[in-house]
Amino acid sequence: MSTLADRAEAADGYRAGRTLPVGVELVRQLKRRRTLVMGGILFALPFVLLVAFQVGGEPGGGNDRVNLMDTATVSGANFAAVNLFAAAGFLLVVPVALFCGDTVASEASWSSLRYLLAAPVPRARLLWSKLVVGLVLSLAAIVLLPLVAYAVGTAAYGPGPLQLPTGGTLPTGTAVWRLLVVTAYLFVSQLVTAALAFWLSTRTDAPLGAVGGAVGLTIIGSVLDEVTALGDWRSVLPAHWQYAWLDAVRPRPEWTDMIQGTSLSVTYALVLFALAFRGFARKDVVS
Repeated sequence: MSTLADRAEAADGYRAGRTLPVGVELVRQLKRRRTLVMGGILFALPFVLLVAFQVGGEPGGGNDRVNLMDTATVSGANFAAVNLFAAAGFLLVVPVALFCGDTVASEASWSSLRYLLAAPVPRARLLWSKLVVGLVLSLAAIVLLPLVAYAVGTAAYGPGPLQLPTGGTLPTGTAVWRLLVVTAYLFVSQLVTAALAFWLSTRTDAPLGAVGGAVGLTIIGSVLDEVTALGDWRSVLPAHWQYAWLDAVRPRPEWTDMIQGTSLSVTYALVLFALAFRGFARKDVVS
């Protein structure tokens, strides 16, 4: 007995690769309220920090040690770097978990998943479209923050060079290049959260469970990384390398930790993505 998908293969003009186009899915997700709200939060963060510095005065006042936060008002490049530093630990985790976790699970919660598959959209095609859009939106969220912060910081403090907390400065062109590297690394380091959220999204019909589970496990990883008694075991935690990008804002950048963090994140992400596709291919979809 042939299935609906088998009969559709014989239908004139049907091509499995043309179902649920990425562009159509991207437009759908861009119009959703949670996308607009998250974009608004990331857009507003630089303005919030700007107001905080205006109200509270110069950062680092009275401190003997100089860190990256203390250089926030030196230039637009410094302000962008400080925004990334402030958001990397938690804030950037949320949009990645949201955009990748609220994918398949949201369709299941709306009881539209089975109708998409009956269209017929092949399961692998559906997951691929959802995953690509989730990663694109995650990248856009991570890129949006430094872009807005650089523009706001340049308008407020000028376009000067990047002053390094360890001493010395980087010319504007070099600073912009380093910030691009930092942004790229932050995206790669968040692939574990993205993959975890995506895998959970294929296992549950509750979007909040997938998003919250990914955020919660990411936080647990960060907490475990603070337990020094674990010793070298901490190096297998993705959170252990989340601030390795600070090595890129030095007079002579160090790449060793960033390479290790990248390889670990990509490895975990590939395993979780594979589990998501494998599990969903065998799942009995009733929602």
